[in-house]
Amino acid sequence: MKLTAPLYKTPFSTSLCLTLLTLLSPITLADSKASAEQLLAQEQAPAYELSNTAVHQLPAANGRHYEVWIDLPASYGTTAKKLPVLFVSDANYAFPLIRSIRNRLGAGGQNIEDFVIVGLSYAKGDSPTASRNLDYTPTATRTGYGGAAAYADYLQQQVIPFVLAHYQLDPNRKLFVGHSYGGLLGTQILLTKPETFDTYILSSPSLWFDKKYMFKLEQQYTARQQQLKQLNKTLRVQLYAAEYEQIKDGPRYAKSVNIMADMQQFEKTLKSRNYPGLQVESQVIADEDHLSVFPSMISRALIKLLPGHGPYKPG
Repeated sequence: MKLTAPLYKTPFSTSLCLTLLTLLSPITLADSKASAEQLLAQEQAPAYELSNTAVHQLPAANGRHYEVWIDLPASYGTTAKKLPVLFVSDANYAFPLIRSIRNRLGAGGQNIEDFVIVGLSYAKGDSPTASRNLDYTPTATRTGYGGAAAYADYLQQQVIPFVLAHYQLDPNRKLFVGHSYGGLLGTQILLTKPETFDTYILSSPSLWFDKKYMFKLEQQYTARQQQLKQLNKTLRVQLYAAEYEQIKDGPRYAKSVNIMADMQQFEKTLKSRNYPGLQVESQVIADEDHLSVFPSMISRALIKLLPGHGPYKPG
């Protein structure tokens, strides 16, 4: 199956439009006929499709209905090599963007290793805002929030096993990337189900949510140390924030929450625990704000975490 955009449908069929044309005066007939021809052309025009992509219907056990979007690099299937796989939240925005960056910046595996992208769609029937409010937040601060634990179960128990079973993927190289509320979701998974992914790319995570609930959750560190010790492998956590995600005077600076400071404090806290097998790094990206940082962030993250066979080719 391919990703396609739905075509706009008029309430009248083309044949009915042409019938109505015969009832119009000669003065309006030419213009109306041209409009009908334009309508017919629009109805028959194919939707734009992304090559090497597929859409799988994968409803959750709790009855919420999601699609899982897959994008394969051009090299997929040409060898027996199993590829790393990147799971990305907010797929409506991030899936085509990461696909374009990999295909362009990756230079066919030279600058960035080829990898498969799994786009995590919003729930059908929900607006993007309503879907992410429920699925990406840890606590029910109000109605429509607090479903991240159930969504994390869905990813671990349904999505990941499905894609590993159907695609040529390395089960030990699963990356997650999320921005803002998506980064908050990734933080919760890291702190409660760290084995779910092998690398966590947390971009501008909303650690401010519910009076900095994630910092309270992190305090359950004794049990987490046992979880990580039993994994017997290294998990990588890469934190990012934008320069303007701090409270200062200026049009691009934040007005209410200091995402940059929260990220830095979270990094410091994780490092202080000396968690076994947990490698944590952070970066503040200059001249970016909360809305502009994601493309720059993901380019840096992919070059760093999935370096290609080289030598690096800048153009």
